[in-house]
Parts: sequence; C-alpha cells; structure tokens
Amino acid sequence: MSQTFTMTINGKAVSGSETFGVENPATGAVFAQAPDCTEAQLDEAVAAARTALPAWKATPIEKRRDALQAIAGVIAQNGEDLARLLTREQGKPHPDAMGDVLGGAHWLMETAKLGIPEHVSEDSPERLAVTRYGPIGVVAAIVPWNFPIILMMFKLAPALLAGNTVVVKPAPTTPLTTLKIGELIRGILPPGVVNVISGSDRLGPWLTAHKDIDKVSFTGSTETGKKVMASAAKDLKKVTLELGGNDAAIVMPDVDVKAVAEQLFWAAFRNAGQICIATKRMYIHKDVYEPLKAAIVDYAASVKVGDGAEQGTQIGPIQNKAQYERVLELIQDAKDKGYKFLIGGNSSNVPGYFVPVTILDNPPEDARIVQEEQFGPVLPLMSFDDIDEVVGRANATVYGLGASIWTKDLDRAQALASQLQAGTVWINESQHLSPHAAFGGHKQSGIGVEGGQDGLLEFCQAQTVFMRRA
Repeated sequence: MSQTFTMTINGKAVSGSETFGVENPATGAVFAQAPDCTEAQLDEAVAAARTALPAWKATPIEKRRDALQAIAGVIAQNGEDLARLLTREQGKPHPDAMGDVLGGAHWLMETAKLGIPEHVSEDSPERLAVTRYGPIGVVAAIVPWNFPIILMMFKLAPALLAGNTVVVKPAPTTPLTTLKIGELIRGILPPGVVNVISGSDRLGPWLTAHKDIDKVSFTGSTETGKKVMASAAKDLKKVTLELGGNDAAIVMPDVDVKAVAEQLFWAAFRNAGQICIATKRMYIHKDVYEPLKAAIVDYAASVKVGDGAEQGTQIGPIQNKAQYERVLELIQDAKDKGYKFLIGGNSSNVPGYFVPVTILDNPPEDARIVQEEQFGPVLPLMSFDDIDEVVGRANATVYGLGASIWTKDLDRAQALASQLQAGTVWINESQHLSPHAAFGGHKQSGIGVEGGQDGLLEFCQAQTVFMRRA
C-alpha cells in the first residue's frame, strides 16, 4: 500500500498544497505527511457533495445497499494493510486494529439490511395520511482518533443508505487509514457522494460552520461537542453528537471472582482505556472487594504494554501527546492527594506515549480520577455496601453514556438497570454494540443515537402527506 496520502474530492485524488505530520504514538516520531485541507478545497468537497446529492437521492435503495456492501468488500480485501497502517498511526495492537477495520466492514454490511419505514397514520374513506423519510442533504461526518474506522462507518453507512452525500473528516492525529479507504472506494461510488478530507485543528470549525452542510454527525469529547453544537446552531444544522462518558460498573456480591476479574479488567483497559464506553469507575460490593481487587491487580501485572506492532502486545500507547499529558496530570493529582495505588502510577521511561496500567484503591467520590473521564489506562476501584447508595453514586455525574452490572441475579440486574441514567446498560458484559440497536447518551453524553433504525432515521427528515379523498 502506497505511503502517499491524498484526499478524495469529487471522486479524484487531491494532494494538499499544505501538509501536516502524523506521529506514531509508540515512538512520538512523525512518520508520514497528510494533506492539510484549505478552505478552498473544503468548498470544493462540499460543492461536490451538493452536486451529487440529487442523483444519489434518486438512486433506488437497493442500489445504495449494494454500494455499502461493495465498500465493505474492498475494506475487507485490504484489511491487513489497513490494519498495519492503523496500528502505526493510532497505536493499538494489530489484532485490535484488525477488529476496528473489519468491524467497519461488518457495520456497513449489517446497516445495508436496514429499511426506511413508511408510516400510514390514517387510511379512511375521507383521507390518506402517510409519513415518509427522505435524506437530509450533505452530511459532515467528524470522526475521533480512538476507533477511526468503525466510528466512521457509524456515520457513513446510515447516511449513504438514507440517500445523503457525505464529507468525512478524520481526526488530525489519525487521518491516514481513512484517507486510504477514501482512495479504495473512488471506483465504487459516483463522484462527490463521499468526499474524504484531512486537516489540522483549523478544519473542524470550518466544516461545522459551512453554509452548505445540512447535518453534522460528530463523535468526540463533550467539550468539543458543545462547540460543534454552537457552530451548527447559527443556521440550525441538524446534529448527532456522541460524546464523553464516565461509565460505572457495579459488581454485586454474588459474582464468581475468578470468572469476572479478567472481563472487568478489559472492560476498563481495552484500547488503553481510550473508549467512550470503557468502564471509568468500578464499584465493587464490600463482600468481594478485597479478593476481586487482588484478582484484577494480579491479572493486570500479566498484561503486556508496548508498541502495537510488536507481537504479543495487549495494550498500546496513549494515542497523542495532549491526551497523554492529561492522563499523567490525573495520576499526579491522585498522588498529590495521597490516594493509594495498587499498581502503576509511574510514567514510562521509554519513547512514545506509554502509561502503565494504573489502578487506585478506594479514592474518595469527589476525587478528580472518579469525577472526570480519564480516557486512559487508569481505573479507580471503590467499595460499596448499599444498592440504593451505589446507584446514586453511579448517577451522580454529568455524563450518561453507558454502565454495566455484574451479577448472577438477572432479574435484580434488570430492575437495577432501569434505575441507571445511561443510554446503554450491559449485564455481565461490556462494550457490545450492534448495527441493529440504538446507541446514544443521556445528559451531556450526547444528542441523538447511532445504530439500528433509530440511528438510520437520524439521517432522514420526515415528510407527511395528507390526501383528502372526499
């Protein structure tokens, strides 16, 4: 696979008149240059999407399904090369990179099976009333750096199926694999239907404020999401915002400690904790707190942290310097406050943005490491003994993305799930998402949903036609 990277605008390769460097987070060294989209090139991409819209909207949905399946096929065929590139720019271990790439292909294939409904609210001798759903228009898909491929498909797949055209903007720290996918699909879609641009921090605000963008679909931090929403508000663009989380896991006293310790560890530390739906706070019942704490720490000591390109690596680096420094700041705050560390807590002495697996023992509820989203390989364990109290603690946050419950009592777990203020609750698992189910956040964790028919309709606008017969 070529190491020259171009944007895709109106079905053609476009080099940047300006470029920016992309680092390998395992070394901190720049290894490639990506095009830095100018305002003029952004205008070209949006204009191409606008021009392509009428024909794509008129394309029968079956042909749009075929296009999604064809994109999935070409991604899968190039999966190995794409995954190697993704590891290099994102840092995640190669098997996890393959999961991101092939997960994106899977999301396309499964989304293609969804249907757009038509609702008949009245069919009487006097009147027929039908609500149909059509595309919104030109969609800006703004993708984060933690799962660049599958999270792009959360947006691209339903947007295309609904008949929209799209301008994709990957994160400036992980643009390369997305640019390559843009190159691979040029021959599948009509020119302008999907445009892939890359740029430095200046590009996002240009895109969200662009007068010819009809909808913004954004995944990222809550703070940036607020800026996106403010920008979109100027001309009332539609928005879907999938934002941050501070997910709580509640571990009940009836769990099998040995059976759940490894699962609980990966609920928090997969992708170096850089997952919006990772467990960020773990509440463990006092009856099993000590043995489970010991089992999780023992397992943590066996996990290999290192360069994702090296065989056997299970956890890679923090993806970028800014996030690395934020995680270290939270660890230092915990040290300054005198909180107890069970493992980790020291910065790495090797090149790259590595943070050792770090677990804290019963920090207070008002600790920054409990109240803030760390988005790194750091986890506070806290003890509880009262169910109502722990539900209150789990809900005492501005976030409401996900939560998990671990217990053998499934009926009790269902009742407990209904009390949690979270868009998704897992029972005896974590982080499972489906292209056929809605995923979204409560409170400041987002607006709208992705996935399933609900997510598909986020890329549609309703039109009701009343026809009087009498």
